Amino acid sequence: MLKLENVTGGYVNIPVLKGVSFEVQSGELVGLIGLNGAGKSTTINEIIGRLQPYQGQITIDGLSLTDDRVTYRKKIGFIPETPILYEELTLREHIEVIALAYEAPLEVVMGRAEPLLKLFRLADKLDWFPTSFSKGMKQKVMIICAFVLDPSLFIVDEPFLGLDPLAIADFTELLAQEKAKGKAILMSTHVLDSAEKMCDRFVILHQGQVRAAGTLADLRQEFGQLDASLNDIYMALTREEGV
Repeated sequence: MLKLENVTGGYVNIPVLKGVSFEVQSGELVGLIGLNGAGKSTTINEIIGRLQPYQGQITIDGLSLTDDRVTYRKKIGFIPETPILYEELTLREHIEVIALAYEAPLEVVMGRAEPLLKLFRLADKLDWFPTSFSKGMKQKVMIICAFVLDPSLFIVDEPFLGLDPLAIADFTELLAQEKAKGKAILMSTHVLDSAEKMCDRFVILHQGQVRAAGTLADLRQEFGQLDASLNDIYMALTREEGV
């Protein structure tokens, strides 16, 4: 379970988040929604440890980064918006580096990777270098590298960028399977139609604060739009705030 409690933070002398609190329970997929500059990326960076809050606390399964930095980070599988790969390493070597970095047995990691490589049609490309990969293939590599770790929490930032329709369907099914296993998933996306279908709950950020949170039914009731889509509610929220 991921829990943020009254998190205030951002960059040096540039506060972005202001008292942000929300949870992602085990077996739950929560959508993190907001305009550019709302604080989504800062929230993710605070969770994964690239930034440290000025105030407040972030825990995963009750453990904070200051309690045990190594164990905390092993609990996270992060899929960034922009793939981050090493040009001098093959796909196979990327998976091996992940195993080494997270002190996981290589045979176990490669065993987890095998069905994922087949799913994303990369099984015959283990000896390829990233310079030969399309953007979508690079994104698939990031997905595989996150899932071979078998973490407690998945953080997925704009997961559909660069993926073809088949890969999107495969990845969506993969997330559903992980959720069924009891994994917590936080997904940041601007693709609200997909988020509405996939997510159990939503956290809407605006100007560094949680403007609204809950299921789609909760949001509809709160804003008096009982038949509205997530996109309708979100547009109403942003107009209300003068965006």
